[in-house]
Amino acid sequence: MKFTKIIASLAIAGLVFVSCKKEEDKNLANIKPLETTSKEHKAIAAENVQTASFEIEGMTCAMGCAKTIEKELSNLDGVEKAAVDFDKKTATVTFDKTVQNPESLTKVVQETGDGKTYKVSNFKS
Repeated sequence: MKFTKIIASLAIAGLVFVSCKKEEDKNLANIKPLETTSKEHKAIAAENVQTASFEIEGMTCAMGCAKTIEKELSNLDGVEKAAVDFDKKTATVTFDKTVQNPESLTKVVQETGDGKTYKVSNFKS
């Protein structure tokens, strides 16, 4: 009698696992791949390329602050590349000087926070 209960329990457990797996596979088939948010950057004419570096005060973490600022700068029109170094509290941006300027880059960094959190200083181009 005990042996029969064990066999029945294993059979029921096996059916539950198999049926759940098939249901899970059906659900996975309906999941769409994530769309990437990175956009294509247009090539910048060599005479218009400008690189600027500046310090950013007010960053408190690498993932939340630095990566967010880097993403905001990278997504700007005319920006070829942006890199924010949390440890050094600096940013380096390569951009098209006919599209962007130091003031617009500074404004984007400061607006990434609440307008008071991040301060840009020592802007060098």
